[in-house]
Amino acid sequence: MKIYLAGPDVFLPNPLEIAAKKKAICTKYGFIGVFPMDTQLDFGGLTLYQKGMLIYRSDKQLMDECDLIIANMTPFRGPSMDIGTGFELGYMAGQNKPLFAYSNDGRLYVKRVKQVTPGLDEDGMNIESFNCFDNLMIDGAICYSGGDLIVGNAPWGKYYTDLTIFEKVVKIAAGKLLKN
Repeated sequence: MKIYLAGPDVFLPNPLEIAAKKKAICTKYGFIGVFPMDTQLDFGGLTLYQKGMLIYRSDKQLMDECDLIIANMTPFRGPSMDIGTGFELGYMAGQNKPLFAYSNDGRLYVKRVKQVTPGLDEDGMNIESFNCFDNLMIDGAICYSGGDLIVGNAPWGKYYTDLTIFEKVVKIAAGKLLKN
Protein backbone atom coordinates (compact mmCIF):
# COMPACT_ATOMS: atom_id res chain seq x y z
CA MET A 1 0.00 0.00 0.00
CA LYS A 2 1.16 3.50 -0.83
CA ILE A 3 0.97 6.36 1.68
CA TYR A 4 0.84 9.98 0.51
CA LEU A 5 3.03 11.90 2.98
CA ALA A 6 1.40 15.33 3.32
CA GLY A 7 2.50 18.27 5.40
CA PRO A 8 4.61 21.39 5.58
CA ASP A 9 7.74 19.23 5.32
CA VAL A 10 8.14 20.43 1.72
CA PHE A 11 9.01 23.89 3.10
CA LEU A 12 11.88 22.65 5.28
CA PRO A 13 15.41 23.61 4.20
CA ASN A 14 16.07 19.86 3.69
CA PRO A 15 12.76 18.39 2.51
CA LEU A 16 14.29 15.40 0.73
CA GLU A 17 16.20 14.41 3.88
CA ILE A 18 13.03 14.28 5.98
CA ALA A 19 11.25 12.52 3.09
CA ALA A 20 13.90 9.78 3.05
CA LYS A 21 13.52 9.27 6.81
CA LYS A 22 9.73 9.09 6.56
CA LYS A 23 9.93 6.66 3.65
CA ALA A 24 12.28 4.42 5.64
CA ILE A 25 9.75 4.33 8.49
CA CYS A 26 6.97 3.50 6.04
CA THR A 27 9.05 0.65 4.59
CA LYS A 28 9.75 -0.67 8.09
CA TYR A 29 6.00 -1.16 8.60
CA GLY A 30 5.25 -2.56 5.13
CA PHE A 31 4.19 0.57 3.25
CA ILE A 32 5.60 2.58 0.36
CA GLY A 33 5.93 6.25 1.27
CA VAL A 34 5.18 8.79 -1.47
CA PHE A 35 6.42 12.35 -0.94
CA PRO A 36 4.99 15.33 -2.87
CA MET A 37 8.43 16.06 -4.33
CA ASP A 38 8.91 12.54 -5.75
CA THR A 39 7.98 13.55 -9.28
CA GLN A 40 10.66 15.11 -11.49
CA LEU A 41 9.02 18.23 -12.91
CA ASP A 42 10.28 20.33 -15.82
CA PHE A 43 9.81 24.00 -14.90
CA GLY A 44 11.64 25.28 -17.97
CA GLY A 45 10.01 28.37 -19.49
CA LEU A 46 7.13 28.41 -17.00
CA THR A 47 5.90 31.42 -15.05
CA LEU A 48 5.69 31.11 -11.25
CA TYR A 49 1.94 30.57 -11.51
CA GLN A 50 2.40 27.85 -14.15
CA LYS A 51 4.97 26.17 -11.91
CA GLY A 52 2.43 26.18 -9.09
CA MET A 53 -0.24 24.64 -11.30
CA LEU A 54 2.21 21.94 -12.44
CA ILE A 55 2.97 21.10 -8.81
CA TYR A 56 -0.79 20.96 -8.07
CA ARG A 57 -1.45 18.52 -10.93
CA SER A 58 1.55 16.40 -9.97
CA ASP A 59 0.57 16.18 -6.29
CA LYS A 60 -3.04 15.36 -7.22
CA GLN A 61 -1.82 12.53 -9.47
CA LEU A 62 0.39 11.20 -6.64
CA MET A 63 -2.60 11.24 -4.27
CA ASP A 64 -4.71 9.39 -6.86
CA GLU A 65 -2.06 6.66 -6.94
CA CYS A 66 -1.92 6.29 -3.13
CA ASP A 67 -4.12 4.17 -0.89
CA LEU A 68 -4.11 6.43 2.17
CA ILE A 69 -2.64 9.62 3.55
CA ILE A 70 -0.61 10.45 6.61
CA ALA A 71 -0.70 14.19 7.14
CA ASN A 72 1.60 16.28 9.30
CA MET A 73 -0.89 18.59 11.05
CA THR A 74 1.73 20.34 13.18
CA PRO A 75 0.61 23.99 13.18
CA PHE A 76 2.26 25.96 10.39
CA ARG A 77 2.43 29.75 10.10
CA GLY A 78 -0.38 30.17 12.61
CA PRO A 79 -2.51 28.16 15.04
CA SER A 80 -3.73 25.67 12.44
CA MET A 81 -2.16 23.18 10.07
CA ASP A 82 -0.78 24.05 6.64
CA ILE A 83 -3.74 24.88 4.37
CA GLY A 84 -2.35 22.76 1.53
CA THR A 85 -2.25 19.79 3.88
CA GLY A 86 -5.86 20.49 4.79
CA PHE A 87 -6.76 20.41 1.09
CA GLU A 88 -4.90 17.12 0.64
CA LEU A 89 -6.78 15.56 3.56
CA GLY A 90 -10.07 16.73 2.03
CA TYR A 91 -9.11 15.44 -1.39
CA MET A 92 -8.28 12.00 -0.01
CA ALA A 93 -11.47 12.01 2.12
CA GLY A 94 -13.43 12.71 -1.06
CA GLN A 95 -11.99 9.48 -2.47
CA ASN A 96 -13.00 7.57 0.68
CA LYS A 97 -9.38 6.72 1.43
CA PRO A 98 -8.22 6.24 5.05
CA LEU A 99 -6.90 9.40 6.67
CA PHE A 100 -4.19 9.29 9.30
CA ALA A 101 -2.52 12.33 10.78
CA TYR A 102 -0.14 13.48 13.47
CA SER A 103 1.09 16.64 15.11
CA ASN A 104 4.19 17.48 17.09
CA ASP A 105 2.14 20.04 19.04
CA GLY A 106 -0.38 18.36 21.32
CA ARG A 107 -2.40 21.43 22.26
CA LEU A 108 -6.03 21.64 21.13
CA TYR A 109 -6.91 24.28 18.55
CA VAL A 110 -8.66 26.51 21.08
CA LYS A 111 -5.44 26.65 23.15
CA ARG A 112 -3.34 27.63 20.12
CA VAL A 113 -5.50 30.58 19.05
CA LYS A 114 -4.51 33.92 20.54
CA GLN A 115 -7.43 34.89 22.77
CA VAL A 116 -8.25 38.34 24.04
CA THR A 117 -11.15 37.13 26.18
CA PRO A 118 -12.30 33.55 26.77
CA GLY A 119 -13.97 32.20 23.65
CA LEU A 120 -13.07 35.15 21.42
CA ASP A 121 -10.01 35.67 19.24
CA GLU A 122 -8.11 38.93 18.78
CA ASP A 123 -10.67 40.02 16.14
CA GLY A 124 -13.62 39.38 18.48
CA MET A 125 -14.71 36.28 16.56
CA ASN A 126 -15.87 33.08 18.26
CA ILE A 127 -13.23 30.36 18.52
CA GLU A 128 -14.28 26.88 17.47
CA SER A 129 -14.16 24.89 20.68
CA PHE A 130 -15.22 21.27 20.27
CA ASN A 131 -12.13 19.70 21.89
CA CYS A 132 -10.80 19.03 18.40
CA PHE A 133 -7.18 19.21 17.43
CA ASP A 134 -7.92 21.47 14.46
CA ASN A 135 -11.08 22.38 12.58
CA LEU A 136 -13.92 19.95 13.38
CA MET A 137 -14.30 19.08 9.70
CA ILE A 138 -10.71 17.80 9.58
CA ASP A 139 -10.97 15.89 12.86
CA GLY A 140 -14.32 14.46 11.74
CA ALA A 141 -12.97 13.37 8.34
CA ILE A 142 -10.10 11.53 10.01
CA CYS A 143 -12.38 9.90 12.58
CA TYR A 144 -14.98 8.70 10.09
CA SER A 145 -12.41 7.48 7.53
CA GLY A 146 -11.29 4.81 9.98
CA GLY A 147 -7.98 6.55 10.51
CA ASP A 148 -6.42 8.14 13.55
CA LEU A 149 -4.96 11.46 14.64
CA ILE A 150 -2.03 11.10 17.05
CA VAL A 151 -0.54 14.12 18.79
CA GLY A 152 2.43 14.70 21.03
CA ASN A 153 4.98 17.32 21.88
CA ALA A 154 8.27 17.37 20.01
CA PRO A 155 11.49 18.27 21.77
CA TRP A 156 12.61 21.87 21.54
CA GLY A 157 14.15 22.65 18.16
CA LYS A 158 12.51 19.64 16.45
CA TYR A 159 8.96 20.94 16.02
CA TYR A 160 8.80 19.94 12.33
CA THR A 161 11.49 17.27 12.17
CA ASP A 162 10.89 14.90 15.09
CA LEU A 163 9.42 11.69 13.69
CA THR A 164 8.46 9.94 16.95
CA ILE A 165 4.73 10.64 16.58
CA PHE A 166 4.91 10.02 12.81
CA GLU A 167 6.25 6.53 13.45
CA LYS A 168 3.48 5.86 15.96
CA VAL A 169 0.80 6.73 13.41
CA VAL A 170 2.47 4.61 10.69
CA LYS A 171 2.48 1.66 13.10
CA ILE A 172 -1.22 2.22 13.88
CA ALA A 173 -2.03 2.41 10.16
CA ALA A 174 -0.16 -0.84 9.57
CA GLY A 175 -2.09 -2.54 12.35
CA LYS A 176 -5.39 -1.40 10.86
CA LEU A 177 -4.73 -1.82 7.15
CA LEU A 178 -2.08 -4.44 6.47
CA LYS A 179 -2.75 -8.14 6.70
CA ASN A 180 0.35 -9.85 8.11
